[in-house]
Amino acid sequence: MSITRMHSSERATQIVIHNSTVYLSGQVPNDVTKDIQEQTQDCLDKVEGRLVEAGSDKDHILSATIFLRDIDRDFAPMNEIWNAWVAGGEKPARACVQAHMAREAILIEICIVAAVKD
Repeated sequence: MSITRMHSSERATQIVIHNSTVYLSGQVPNDVTKDIQEQTQDCLDKVEGRLVEAGSDKDHILSATIFLRDIDRDFAPMNEIWNAWVAGGEKPARACVQAHMAREAILIEICIVAAVKD
């Protein structure tokens, strides 16, 4: 059983692959000055890129955990972007919770577990 780690830093790894399962660390937006919809799209673009790099894609996502800074304000507009992103594809199991973020300007963080494509 091998473990592949990609994009490691002193405290975390962005992509871990083990037994044909891909684990992505929390993806946050690059531009935190944007609104929730733009931050969501930014995160999803990063997720797609990381999945491709790991030999997977969004149709192979097993589960997603979404953290929102303000779930009351941002849940509906975030879901508009999410629903368009998963439209027509396989929908993963999903949880969405409110959380304190590492930086106040971050409105969303997304963690993904996916299967490697056959």
